[in-house]
Amino acid sequence: MSIMSTSDPLAVAAVEAIHAGDTEALTRLLAENPGLADARLGGDEDGCGGSGMTRSLLHVATDWPGNFPNGAATVAALVASGADVNARFTGPHTETPLHWAASSDDVDVLDALLDAGADIEATGAVIGGGTPLADATAFGQWNAARRLVERGARADLWQAAALGLVDRVQELCAASPPRAEEATQAFWCACHGGQKHTAEILLGHGADVNWIGYDELTPLDAARRSEATELASWLQGRGAKASDEIR
Repeated sequence: MSIMSTSDPLAVAAVEAIHAGDTEALTRLLAENPGLADARLGGDEDGCGGSGMTRSLLHVATDWPGNFPNGAATVAALVASGADVNARFTGPHTETPLHWAASSDDVDVLDALLDAGADIEATGAVIGGGTPLADATAFGQWNAARRLVERGARADLWQAAALGLVDRVQELCAASPPRAEEATQAFWCACHGGQKHTAEILLGHGADVNWIGYDELTPLDAARRSEATELASWLQGRGAKASDEIR
């Protein structure tokens, strides 16, 4: 596996083909340059965020904002030519291409990666070192998050709360009643996802309705950000406040 500078003409051509969805040009490059599919881009100061950070061409295909033309066909071409579907970003985190597709809400590419054997439970996310579902849920990429669950991803308490998976939340709470801190974090996530039913369950487990959590938002702030007006009204009826009312 070689490391190529992001300014290398071959790397530039491959990235341009991927972003344009030009699978004909990409397939030609892969055929003419054995090993390109499994090459790493980076090792310099540009393109990957700093010296020593590298990514694969599958990461290029899934990088934000994702949803590039012919994304699924691009994944298929790269994998057929030897790309590692579970390649890791090297840097402050170790996300796989599936993590990046999840973070970009790119369902077609997510499916293509899973069909090619991507590990749906791979760790290394920006969010707590978790799975692709952790990234999708935390970043509010709801289409990707729901597809991951459909494809068999295991939702933990905060993810299930954010996605409104009532049965899963009840199952987890019954198996191991959450501590107040866990209930509060999951409650906040339910509000982030605009999910009143799971929020009600977690409030019953001692969640703090006015916890200032992620992004310095309270549950009420999170619900308003998600435009969950019914949930926001319900929260206010239980004493919920915005962060600027608490500080």
